[in-house]
Amino acid sequence: MPGFRAQDIAAPASRRRFLATAGVAALPLLLPGRSRAQETVERTSEALTPETQRAVDRGLTWLGKKQVGSGGSRGAFGTGGYPGGVAVCSLSGLAMMCSGSAPGQGPFGKNIDRCAEFLCTCVGETGYISQPNFGQDNMYGHGFGTLFLSEYYGMSDRSDLDATVGEKLRKAVKLTCDCQNNEGGWRYQPMKSDADLSITICNIMGLRAARDAGIHVPDPIRNKCIDYVKKSQNSDGGFRYQIAHGGGSTFPLTAAGICSLYSAGIYDGEQIDKGLAYLMKYMPGSGSGNTGYFFYGHYYAVQAMWHAGGTHWAKWYPAIRETLLKKQSGDGSWADGEVCPEFGTAMACIILQMPNNFLPIFTP
Repeated sequence: MPGFRAQDIAAPASRRRFLATAGVAALPLLLPGRSRAQETVERTSEALTPETQRAVDRGLTWLGKKQVGSGGSRGAFGTGGYPGGVAVCSLSGLAMMCSGSAPGQGPFGKNIDRCAEFLCTCVGETGYISQPNFGQDNMYGHGFGTLFLSEYYGMSDRSDLDATVGEKLRKAVKLTCDCQNNEGGWRYQPMKSDADLSITICNIMGLRAARDAGIHVPDPIRNKCIDYVKKSQNSDGGFRYQIAHGGGSTFPLTAAGICSLYSAGIYDGEQIDKGLAYLMKYMPGSGSGNTGYFFYGHYYAVQAMWHAGGTHWAKWYPAIRETLLKKQSGDGSWADGEVCPEFGTAMACIILQMPNNFLPIFTP
């Protein structure tokens, strides 16, 4: 909503409860001599500039108007194609949570509830989260859907919806675990086959969020997927698409790979140092970052830099902030030709709101 600022809403008790359940492995290492609280204050002190907050307000308001209010697609952000699928719904709901709204609370509380309701209707008997009328979500959508439902479940105190979301979420997590392949990764379809890093990372984040929310994720599943990520790194510090077929490093995959290592509790060492050095070559606005998959890459890159902190964050966030402010359309959306405007707008709002530090999955 225009004029709404995230800090105007107190974090609900359920949000604090969720944060308290997150394991120590979800917290990054600190700079010598500084407490975790000091690190967070330093990184959030700049927060969102007034111009950035207005841009976010406009983007979230635009998304809210796109959400379907009735019928079989109620809660989705369209009635067909990518806007009508689970990935866009999940990311849009996460963007609204990043503003400080929570299930049933805040300016976007009802929108967030509708997202959860829609996603629950998309969880099949096997646990696969997919809009059956569209074949475009694949295991990308399942991973993003698991992530959103986990964040929602951890924040909600309402027993009726909690029970439904919890049941659906456990099914989704079981499906993810059951179709992990022998290498430790996932592919487009919910079955054991080959794997690629991009889809694997979406599902790693979903499992990490579920585990933080109190859903059991077996340690062998976690260990295998982290091993897959580690083996995907090239000698130049970047990450490649598939282990089996080799291939060159790319910015989006490297951003996602580093983010996954942080999520697994790996915060320093040669792999992290080389990965961050590779990412810094693609500083937003430098002219080197036009490698395709802009929003997907920067969604993970801003998380990686947020966890890295220090000069990495201090340089990266202002650069991506200014880049995104220039890309926003007059109606408040981000329509950059990637997937659909709803996807771009949700991703841009998540990226810009990283300093709010509200979602447990992003919390250092």
